[in-house]
Amino acid sequence: MELKTETRQRDEESEISPFKDLLIIFMPDHIIRIFQLALKSLWLHKLRSLLTILGIVFGVCSVIAMLAIGEGASYEAQEQIKNLGSQNIILQSVKPPEEQKISGAAENFALDYGLKYSDLKRIRATIPGITIIVPGRIVREYIWNATRRVDGEIVGTVPWYPEMRNQRVIRGRFFSEVEMDYSANVCVISSDTAQILFPISNPIGKEVRVGGTYYRVVGILESQKVTKSSTDVSPQKATVYRIFIPLNTARARFGETILKRRSGSTEVERVELHEATVKVSDPKLVVSVSQSINTLLKRGHKKKDYEIIVPLELLKRAERTKQIFNIVLGSIAAISLLVGGIGIMNIMLATVTERTREIGIRRALGAKRRDIVTQFLVESVMLSGTGGLIGVLFGITIPFMVTAFANMKTIITLWSPLLAFSISALVGIVFGLYPAIRAAKMDPVEALRHE
Repeated sequence: MELKTETRQRDEESEISPFKDLLIIFMPDHIIRIFQLALKSLWLHKLRSLLTILGIVFGVCSVIAMLAIGEGASYEAQEQIKNLGSQNIILQSVKPPEEQKISGAAENFALDYGLKYSDLKRIRATIPGITIIVPGRIVREYIWNATRRVDGEIVGTVPWYPEMRNQRVIRGRFFSEVEMDYSANVCVISSDTAQILFPISNPIGKEVRVGGTYYRVVGILESQKVTKSSTDVSPQKATVYRIFIPLNTARARFGETILKRRSGSTEVERVELHEATVKVSDPKLVVSVSQSINTLLKRGHKKKDYEIIVPLELLKRAERTKQIFNIVLGSIAAISLLVGGIGIMNIMLATVTERTREIGIRRALGAKRRDIVTQFLVESVMLSGTGGLIGVLFGITIPFMVTAFANMKTIITLWSPLLAFSISALVGIVFGLYPAIRAAKMDPVEALRHE
């Protein structure tokens, strides 16, 4: 009875205070001893401790790895859209469905569709806020250098194309306005095309053949990966081998009529322009100008044979998709950490039951309730902290493996490992506090009688 009375008096003098129980960890007189006892206790049950922290390891690892993969995918998508220009509006010709074609005979028909030069003139004359328009005509042909060839696209465009599409001339120069006015047989090839046609030599000054015409190479343009669909903002991108020639040269060499022969029929298509890039003076006007262009084109096109792409809208959509993606990934990782925290609480409750007699002895020798709380809380935080450190190591390693083996870009931000580790430590405190308080509230006399 005297032991029980003395213990109750000590408890009245030192009631459990969450703040005091946490502050005592940082007291120099106690910290070394507390950690020694915690390590000894955990080391006695090595396998159980290892299995306990696996939930935290997987949770922290998934947080870092999934955020790195999502960040990399989002970065590639946004960079691709930014390359199109945030102040640009891209117009593309779209082939109408079969029922919209103009039939000339049972097996022969002609189809006239897409953007016209007159459309661009009306857009420039009637819609304010437009600074530059870059037309483009694309013809698909084989590109030859001696015996080497590649199935590529011949793009007829204007000299200011690289500035408009944020592409850099990495060697030589782009063709000039004089060369365009005189329909000169000059070309600029993409870097991917140069690697195929000129693997070991410098292409500048040499010639490539398209059909029966030779074009002198005056420059190499930085390649730009493009998606299969213009509205696709996913990171899945394909390589397109291109050469760029003056627009007047393309009109003179290839005309505006494409003849396609099929079994039993001949298809004739007439397309003046395949694409046009419109630059707006102010980013705030991009949406309104695109709506005005759409209204104007509807008047001149009875059929829907064009498409308007606004990179700024695609960029906003990609940023919104990134936010949703991060929320989903964060929720999945949070569930993993929650499961790990429940595992820690379960093990700590079992540990309290196993060490009931030890708790009674420590209380009888003068330990206060806050000492018991601190001891079990430190053990819980050590479990979660160790799991967090291992999870951080795995979480940083996995993105590098994904990049190496899956050829996917991953980006590890500084805040993701810090956030994941901080949450793991917080999980240890939250889920370890209840078992610690339960251990401290044990009656010392009953604890000593426990078998």
